[in-house]
Parts: sequence; C-alpha cells; structure tokens
Amino acid sequence: MENPYPPEYFAREDERDDSLFYSVPRKVVHIDDVAVRTLTNTYTDLLPAGATILDLMSSWRSHLPVEHIQPERVVGLGMNTAEMDDNPQLDELIVHDLNANPQLPFADNFFEVVVCAVSVQYLTQPLLIFQEVWRVLAPDGLFVVSFSNRCFPSKATAVWLNTNDTQHVQLIASYFNLTGPWRDLNARLKSAEMGSPPEEDPLFLVWATKGE
Repeated sequence: MENPYPPEYFAREDERDDSLFYSVPRKVVHIDDVAVRTLTNTYTDLLPAGATILDLMSSWRSHLPVEHIQPERVVGLGMNTAEMDDNPQLDELIVHDLNANPQLPFADNFFEVVVCAVSVQYLTQPLLIFQEVWRVLAPDGLFVVSFSNRCFPSKATAVWLNTNDTQHVQLIASYFNLTGPWRDLNARLKSAEMGSPPEEDPLFLVWATKGE
C-alpha cells in the first residue's frame, strides 16, 4: 500500500496520550435525533440479519436496529469502559487505542459487519485501520463509516479540520480505494445541500464490501 498522505495531515492540536482524553466518560450523542434515525434506517437497509458485528470506536450508543436485524453478536471496541458498559446493544466490549495500536485483536474473517459511527475523524493511521477492517471481515463483509460535521477539534486530525463536508466524503472514499481490495463503494448524504432543513445535523455515510 502506498500512502499518499504526509504525516502532518494527521497531526492534532492535542497530541497527548488519547487514553487521558478518553478516560472521562462522555455520554453524549454527537448528532441530533433526525441524524440518528437516518443512521439507524441506513443500517436497516444495509446490514444483513443475524450478523456478527464489530462496533469500531464504540461508545454508549451504537444506533443499531437490533430488533430488525437481530445480530448474532455485537462487539464494541472503544476507549472508555464506562461508556461501553452503558451500551445496551453490546454483547462484549474491548478497550483498545487504535491510534497507539492499529492492529485489531481479532482473527481473520471474524465479522460479517463493521460499523464506525461519527469517529473516523480521530484516526491518525486510517489506512492501517481500513486494512485491518478488511482483514477481520469475512468474504463479502460490509464496512459502514458514518460522520457529521461535529467533532472534538483538539483530537480531530488536521486533514479533517481543514476540509469541508464534500471533501470528507472524498477522503473516506480514498481510504477505501487505497486499502482492501473493496468493491461496491457507495455513499449516502443527508445535508442542507441534499434538501434537508439547514437546522438539522448533516450525516454522511460511506460503505463498501470486502472484495478478493
């Protein structure tokens, strides 16, 4: 894999150990109710029933439509135990700092689905993480990345803070295109430009399927 992005793209205002920042539980929802419904409805459309799911960069809410898809198991991998303990959709939780160690602690082909909700902007080694997601996904497994224009600025990467919503979609698409191989790359956008009321939070989703 050739990485076209210089290291400074992933610099952050706060370069202290992430475990310090995330040691305090932050039980807040970073997108409004309409955006949450959009996310859950998209999961309903995309996620297969009965799957084993990895909630990457997990917190206290996963927004999964569990009553519809009835997952076999949902594993949360995040930075704060208290947050994930309060997540009723998780069957298992693992505390793991992806920026310190991008290798996922799972076997090859372990999950049918990986989701990463409103957190991708904090990854300092995103291409390595996308490669790892590809590895732990079963053949034809699905990876769904969602994000808004909300973030903790001190922990978001420079490339994220210095690009707009459209460029964010292009950036995430490039992470897929540079790793994998992935197929069926797609996106769904909810923003004022797409006809949503301007007072509502935008939401952007990019997803692809594990290829061979």
